Amino acid sequence: MPRRPDGTRTADYDFPLPTDLIAQTPAARRDESRLMVIDRASGTITHRIFRDLPASLSAGDALVLNTTRVFRARLLGTRASGAPAEVLLLHPIEGHSLDATTWEAMVQPGAKLKPGRVVTIASDFSVEIGEVLEGGTRIVHLRTAHPAEAIARHGHVPLPPYIERADGATDVERYQTVFAKQEGSVAAPTAGLHFTPALLATLEAQGVRRAEVLLHVGAGTFKPVEVDDPAQHTMHREWYAFPEGTANLLNATRAAGGRICAVGTTALRTLETVVGADGRYEASTGETDIFIRPPTPVRGADHLITNFHLPRSTLLMLVAAMAGYDLIRHAYEVAVHERYRFYSYGDAMLIR
Repeated sequence: MPRRPDGTRTADYDFPLPTDLIAQTPAARRDESRLMVIDRASGTITHRIFRDLPASLSAGDALVLNTTRVFRARLLGTRASGAPAEVLLLHPIEGHSLDATTWEAMVQPGAKLKPGRVVTIASDFSVEIGEVLEGGTRIVHLRTAHPAEAIARHGHVPLPPYIERADGATDVERYQTVFAKQEGSVAAPTAGLHFTPALLATLEAQGVRRAEVLLHVGAGTFKPVEVDDPAQHTMHREWYAFPEGTANLLNATRAAGGRICAVGTTALRTLETVVGADGRYEASTGETDIFIRPPTPVRGADHLITNFHLPRSTLLMLVAAMAGYDLIRHAYEVAVHERYRFYSYGDAMLIR
């Protein structure tokens, strides 16, 4: 049988990563993270600092930001026996309000938390475990007078599993973008963590337009592809909103010859969901399970700012679709050699 092209198998996205390159804390300043700049036309890689980003964008370009906010989705409590338990809220069963009482959640220890069991979070806040869903998540019921207030008061910042420490006071600010608005995510759109108000002001003064989208990031973003053929992977669904004003701005940008720069994989997934075959954007709201991977062409953005992603992840495959598999493979080898910091609190790359 003929050999499948590189970048079309899950095994193509394995790479060795020293564990000490997995960032456990953010950089001292948001815009002091390193920035790898990848030029697709020449195949060259240059090394910058994130605050140098304005040099890579021009007046008339548009920067697309995901304005979702991370909420305190991680609830730590005890079972009836007094043993510890954890509930990670994913999303309300109906609507998008944090005041909902019925949620889909992940629980630990799963074997002990059977339907009907209760996890006590505080004297006025408990979680009753409901039915088990496909994939092992649960329906849970929040028992409290004001769920949103209880979550904010007793919940913890849902740091990713590869950050091997408890959340702290610093994470409340730093695991959130400075342009975050609407709560609903259990993971930050991490490419946006590098921006400061001053850097955004510099870009605006330079004539770079700011476009906003909303996509609430779910825990599925960390789920590895476990099948040999990525085409057999079941992609997670995430809720997005792409307003008419953003569609008009991006359509005008392209009509005038400007470039669209997606800040993060979540922004790019939103753009790819709403862009037509003719390159025009249409306003819409709903859920997306789009899976962007080679050899799928990327139409919704000309540039992408992103962090360095996990092996075998859908995010790494998305980046390979944007830049080309061989170039991304090389870039990751360079990143390891140059000791870039990886994952959510790590460094960034700009694909041009």
